[in-house]
Amino acid sequence: MQNQLFGYIRVSTAEQHDDRQRTALAPYNIPERNLYVDKQSGKDFNRPGYERLMKRIHNGDLLYIKSIDRLGRNYDEIIKQWHFITHKKGTDIKVLDMPLLDTTYGKDLLGSFISDLVLQIMSFAAQIERENILQRQNEGIASAKSRGVKFGRKPLPLPENFNELCARWIAGEFNSHTLAALCGFSRRTLFARLKSLQETKDNYL
Repeated sequence: MQNQLFGYIRVSTAEQHDDRQRTALAPYNIPERNLYVDKQSGKDFNRPGYERLMKRIHNGDLLYIKSIDRLGRNYDEIIKQWHFITHKKGTDIKVLDMPLLDTTYGKDLLGSFISDLVLQIMSFAAQIERENILQRQNEGIASAKSRGVKFGRKPLPLPENFNELCARWIAGEFNSHTLAALCGFSRRTLFARLKSLQETKDNYL
């Protein structure tokens, strides 16, 4: 079987663009069919693109990634995936952001030692950076909440005839299911809004 070139790209959310990683991999002429992309968090490592890639790579193939943290969510996972790919699968890896992480060079004992040492240092640094980012995010959220900033989706607006509809509901003209439908809410949302209005004494009834 002829050795093949592969590429792997991961972004944290479906809304993020993968342009930077695609641009970094472009000069290496990786066939489009061998380029695997995941657009979701590595938090639970449930990545369908990565799993399909692992089924295709074989001994002698070469995998390109832009940075070492594309392989896993933390230090242990990165080390585990690196050794699975390079030892179990026999596939070489080139990390574009760190030229020393290139298993096509230095396959002797010294080269392997240097590569493994750099891998452990870079994996540790990637985990520390991720933890720092999460800490800054949590601190920012806590600070915003202390200033009264609300998170989550904005509540749906009340219909203009909400008072009239509620009065008719109270009078027994229709049930709560009909009231919710007329307001464009689910029944659960309807009662949550009524409770909120009662608690704030912003009574529409």
